[in-house]
Amino acid sequence: MNTRTQSRDRKRKKIRSKISGTSTRPRLSIFKSNTTIYAQVINDESGVTLAAARGKDAKKVGTELAKHAKVKKIERVVFDRGGYIFTGKVRELAEAAREAGLKF
Repeated sequence: MNTRTQSRDRKRKKIRSKISGTSTRPRLSIFKSNTTIYAQVINDESGVTLAAARGKDAKKVGTELAKHAKVKKIERVVFDRGGYIFTGKVRELAEAAREAGLKF
């Protein structure tokens, strides 16, 4: 029997097999819990988190993450939706990050 979490994990693994963050274009990864949304900019080559943000409002998280990334001189990222559908909070976060200056 497949649960929602198992289904999302299968999608996440398929996405991660095709997407990888580099030093020139790191990966913007998203995780949602019941109450909070988390976002990180990750360099997968060295295994380092370059910028991170979390909160209850996806728009605030997206703009805060973009500000942290701009300080580290990161403008282009690869978007990793983490197996979630690109609607709701995931879309709000992505649009807010784009408006704040990240390109993906």
